[in-house]
Amino acid sequence: MASSYKAPMPTVQKNPIKEVGNLNPPTRLLCGPGPGNAHPRVHAAMSLPQIGHLDPAFMALVEDLKALLRYVWQTDNEFTIPVSGTGSAAWEAAVANLTSPGDVHLTCVNGYFGERHCDMASRYGAKVERLERPWGEAFTLAEITAAMEKTKPQILWLCYAETSTGIRQPMEGIAELCRKHECLLMLDTVTAIGGVPLYLDKWGVDACYAGTQKCLSCPPGVAPLTLGPRALAKMAKRAEKGEKVANWYLDMTMIQKYLVAAAGAPRVYHHTAPISMVYAFREALTLIAEEGLEEVWKRHSDTAEYFWGLMADMGLEMLVKDPNERLTSLHTVKVPEGINAAEAVKHCREKFRIEIGGGLGAALSGKIWRIGLMGFNSRKEIALQVAAALKDALMAQGWKGPNKGVL
Repeated sequence: MASSYKAPMPTVQKNPIKEVGNLNPPTRLLCGPGPGNAHPRVHAAMSLPQIGHLDPAFMALVEDLKALLRYVWQTDNEFTIPVSGTGSAAWEAAVANLTSPGDVHLTCVNGYFGERHCDMASRYGAKVERLERPWGEAFTLAEITAAMEKTKPQILWLCYAETSTGIRQPMEGIAELCRKHECLLMLDTVTAIGGVPLYLDKWGVDACYAGTQKCLSCPPGVAPLTLGPRALAKMAKRAEKGEKVANWYLDMTMIQKYLVAAAGAPRVYHHTAPISMVYAFREALTLIAEEGLEEVWKRHSDTAEYFWGLMADMGLEMLVKDPNERLTSLHTVKVPEGINAAEAVKHCREKFRIEIGGGLGAALSGKIWRIGLMGFNSRKEIALQVAAALKDALMAQGWKGPNKGVL
C-alpha cells in the first residue's frame, strides 16, 4: 500500500536585506598595528577580472610575484611563495612542515607573539624551551648562545619585528650560532617586510614568514613564506621517514608541486588560490620595486624619526629606549599617568577617524599605544595628523604637556 506521507514544505527564513542594508564601511586612516591602508593601485588590482588558478597566465603572475618577493626579502630561495591565508597561516606552515614530534623549539619570548609561537609549536608536538626578556627589550647574542648550549634545539624562533612592543631584534652572529648547533633559524618579519631592512640570505635565515597588511600596504588574505636549503632538506628527510605534515592545507610538500614546480613540470592542483589577492600582492610588491627597496626603507626611517621628535616635543616617552632597536614601522608610546588609554583610542577614532592601537597582553594593556606608520601611510604628513589627534585626545582628559614644536 502506497504511503500517504507527504514531506512538509521547507519554510524559507525571513529575508534580512532590510535590516542588513547596503555595504557602507566607515572611512578610517589606519595607523594602528595593522592592517594599514592599502595603496589605491592595490585596491584597483583586486578589481581586475579573475582567471583560473591553473591558467598559465595566472602561474606567470605568481612567478612574477615570487621574483619581486625575493627582492623585497633579499633572498635567492627558490621556495618563496604566497600562502593562501593571513600571516598566521604562513607562520603555521613553517611550524607544521619543519617540526617533528619531540623537536626542541628554543623560543625567544619578549612580547605577545613569542607567547603565540610557544602555543603553536606545542600543538605540533614540539618541546618548547623559553628564553625570556622583559617586553620591549631585545636579546643579546650571549643570552641566545647560553640558551642554545643548554637546550640543544632543532629550531630557534626569533621575532625580528615584535608587533606588540616595537622592538627590533639584532641579528649579528645568530646564523653562525645556529649552524654550529645544527639548528634551523625561523624568523618572524610580519611588521618589517617592505619597511625595515631585511637581508635573509646574509643573515642565514632558514625559514621566514610575514604578512601583507602592514608595510606592504595590501589587504590581509595572502602571506609570504620562504624556506631555504636547510629547511627544505629537513622537509625532505621527514617525507622519506613517512612523517606526514599534520596540517593538510598547509602541507608544503604538496603545495611545492603547485607553486614551485620544476621548469616544464606540470602544476599539480592542491587548492584554489585567492586569485584577486595574488593580484593585489603582486601590485604591492611592484610598488616597492618601482620606488626602490633602499628608498622605501629610508622613507620609513625618515618618517619614524620625525614622529619620534613629535612625541618628544609632546613630552611623551617611547617604550623602546634605544632608537637603534626601535622598529621604524611600528611605534610604541607610553601612556602618561592618569590617562585612560582606551578612551584616547576611541577619541581618535570617533573624532578624527584615525585608528591607533592599544597595548597587547597583560604586560602592556593600558600602558602603551601602538602606532603604525607603515607602507603607504609612512609619510610625515600622516605622522603629523596622528600626533595632533593623539594630543587632542590627551587634552580631552585634562592632560597638560609641554607646548613645543609644531603641535
